[in-house]
Amino acid sequence: MAEVRMEQEQDINHLRAVRREKLAQLQAEGKDPFRLVKYEVSRHSQEIKDQFEELEGQQATIAGRMMSKRVMGKASFCHVQDLQGTIQVYVARDSLGEEPYKEFKKLDVGDIIGVKGEVFRTKTGEISVHASELTLLSKSLQVLPEKYHGMTNRDLRYRQRYVDLIMNPEAKDTFIKRSKIISAIRRYLDSQGFMEVETPMLVANAGGAAARPFETHFNALDEDLKLRISLELYLKRLIVGGLERVYEIGRVFRNEGLDTRHNPEFTLMELYQAYTDYHGMMDLTENLYRYVAQEVLGTTTIVYNGVEMDLGKPFARITMVDAVKVRTGVDFHDIHTLEEARAAAKEHHVEYEERHKKGDILNLFFEQFVEETLIQPTFVMDHPIEISPLTKKKPDDPEYVERFEFFMNGWEMANAYSELNDPIDQRERFKAQEEALAQGDEEANTTDEDFLNALEIGMPPTGGIGYGIDRMCMLLTDSQAIRDVLLFPTLKSTSK
Repeated sequence: MAEVRMEQEQDINHLRAVRREKLAQLQAEGKDPFRLVKYEVSRHSQEIKDQFEELEGQQATIAGRMMSKRVMGKASFCHVQDLQGTIQVYVARDSLGEEPYKEFKKLDVGDIIGVKGEVFRTKTGEISVHASELTLLSKSLQVLPEKYHGMTNRDLRYRQRYVDLIMNPEAKDTFIKRSKIISAIRRYLDSQGFMEVETPMLVANAGGAAARPFETHFNALDEDLKLRISLELYLKRLIVGGLERVYEIGRVFRNEGLDTRHNPEFTLMELYQAYTDYHGMMDLTENLYRYVAQEVLGTTTIVYNGVEMDLGKPFARITMVDAVKVRTGVDFHDIHTLEEARAAAKEHHVEYEERHKKGDILNLFFEQFVEETLIQPTFVMDHPIEISPLTKKKPDDPEYVERFEFFMNGWEMANAYSELNDPIDQRERFKAQEEALAQGDEEANTTDEDFLNALEIGMPPTGGIGYGIDRMCMLLTDSQAIRDVLLFPTLKSTSK
C-alpha cells in the first residue's frame, strides 16, 4: 500500500512539473495567463440551459474551470464549470483556428478558461457552446482529485474547502443555501421592523451565556480582554437606548470542545423586542422558521437524515417540568427540597455535582431523558431560575422563569427569555453566578457593572432570543456535521 501511495505521489509530482514547464513556455512566448486582468462574461452555464430556446444560435461568452477534456483529432470537447454548474464546449479546429487549437490541446484539467461561441445542441442532445474564441485566463499548477472519486477525505475537504467546492457540487449547493438562509432571515426581520446592528467582539466582560471564553491581551491599552460568548448584554443596552427592535447576526467564540454540533467560533443571531415577552418570541420563531424554509426550500416540510419535520403545523409547547414528568414520571412540582431532588437523581442514575441545586438537577433530568426525543418543532418552557440568570421570574412561581428553548431533531435551536429588567434582582443573579464561579463553574458569568447601570436607567419589558444559525443551516441542508456548513471550520493544526 505504501508503495502504491509513493508511486501516485511521484506521478502527481511529475504532472505538476509538466504544468510548470507549460507555464514557463507560455511566459517565454509572451502569453503569461496571470497578466490578464479582465474577461467579459455574458452568460452562465445554467442560464444557457434554462433559456436555450431563445439563446440557440446566439453568441455567448462564458468563463470557468475546465473539468474535463476529450481531444479527437480536428474536433474536441471539454466541460467548463462556473458558479451555476457545468456546460459542454465543442472545440473544432476549423472554427477556432489551427494555432489556437494547438494551444487548446496543451491545456490541462483545472485551467480557468474563457470561451466565446454559438449556443447549440449536439447530435446527442447536449446543450453546448461551439467555441470560436478560447482564452486561457489562469493556469492551474496543481492536480485536481480524480474525477470519479472526487474529494472523499472529509478532513481534507474541510482543510481545502476551495477544492471541495470545485469537486463536490453538493458542497457548493450547501453554502449557496446557507447564504440564502441568512438573506431570508434578514428580509423577514426587516419586514417586522427590526434594525440590524453590530456590537463589540472584544469585551472586558464576556457575559450573556454559560460558556468559557477565549482570552487575549490588547497591547495598546495593556488590558486583558475576552472574545464575546454572546450578543445579549450589548443588544439590551440598545433596548434601554430606545431602539425597540434590534438584531445581530455575528460570530461568537466559546472555548469548548469540537463535535458534530459544536465549533469554537460559530454564527449566532440574537434579537430583542421591547414590549413583548417569551410568548411573543415563540410566535416570531414559528413564523421565521416557516418563512425561511419556504423561501429557501420551497416547502415547510423538511427532511433531515431521513426524518421528516413539519414546520407548517403549530409548534408544540411544554414546560420543562411536564416534559421530564412525561419521560420519567418524576414531578418536580412535588419535589420541594434539594435533598428530595438528590434522592430522585440517585434513583434515576442522574449524576450531579455537590454545587448543583434543585433547579440544576431538574435540568440534568431534562438533558438525560428528554432532549434527544424532541424531534418535531417544540418549545420547552419555564426553566428553573438556577440556570437562567438573565430571565424574569414567573409571577406565580418564582422558582421558575419565563424562558424557553426551541428544539428540533433533538437539538437546541434557540433560547429565549422574557428579559430580566429589574436591576436589583439582576445584581443578585450576578452575585449567585460569581459564587458558582468561585465553586469551580468556569462557565458562570461575572458581574457587568455597566450593564447594571443601563438597567438602572430603565429597560422596558422585553422579549429576547438567540438562534444557532449553523444548526439551522444543518437542518435545512440535510448536513450531518456543523463543519459541513462552515466554510472554514476550526481544525487541529497539521504541524502538530
